[in-house]
This record gives sequence, structure tokens and C-alpha cells, in this order.
Amino acid sequence: MKMMKGQVVLNMPAEKAWEMYRNNEIISKINPELLSRADYIQGDGAPGSLRLFKLGPGVSNYVKESMEKIEKVVSGRSVTYEVIGGDLKEMYDPYRVTFSFVPTQGNSNKCIAEWKAEFEPSAPATPPPEQARDAALRFLESFDNFQLSY
Repeated sequence: MKMMKGQVVLNMPAEKAWEMYRNNEIISKINPELLSRADYIQGDGAPGSLRLFKLGPGVSNYVKESMEKIEKVVSGRSVTYEVIGGDLKEMYDPYRVTFSFVPTQGNSNKCIAEWKAEFEPSAPATPPPEQARDAALRFLESFDNFQLSY
């Protein structure tokens, strides 16, 4: 299985970033250009739940929506999804993403937000999901600006 990852430093505690990521109402307002809506369509965010992400106009030429099944949750730290429907599922099978929020050492008011994907291209010519990584990191960077407004 291939892997790709990236990370950004956020100027907020990991717990706050975690709460923002897990709350559909908040996450849908952080950066509508990249993510216009998130809904748990089955479950409440625990393993086995299904979450639908509707992507915004900034990435809709690449991915319009993604249906994800939550596989693992480490409360306050990370969530791992397997993409089970949408555009990414057609390009990669499997496609598994982990978002994690880890406090920085020596400063509890900052955290490292990491995006990691494990994937197999569905066709030999399918490129790595660099656009997905770049969009995810831009979205995570938006957390800092959003937290100032709510």
C-alpha cells in the first residue's frame, strides 16, 4: 500500500482543533471554498459511522463528494476513514485517510494537524493523491482563521 502525508502547525490546542473537526456544523463553516458541508448520515462519529463530505468549488474539479466510513477513533487525537463512495473511490481502492491533532511539546496552545492517506491506485496511470493532500492541508490551515471568528 502506498502512503502520503503532510502536516501543519495550528495556533490552538489539539482538543479545540479536534472538536472543530468532529462537529459537522463548525467544519462546514471553516472554509466553504474547500468543504461546503459535512453530515453524519449514519451514526454519531464512532467507528462504523458514515460521514458524507460535500466539497466546495475550490476542489470540485477534482472531487465533488466523498462518502467515508469511520474505522478508528482515538478520542481527542485522530480519526481514520475509509472512502467508500465518491470520486476518490473511483481513483483509489482502497483509500484510507487519517486526520490527527497532536499537542506540540512545550506549548499546549499549539498543535500539529496531520493528514495521512494510504491508497492503491485503481488504474496504473492514476497519479498519487497530491491534490487531495494539498486541499486537506489548506483546509487544516483554515482552522486558525476560523477560530478567531467564533
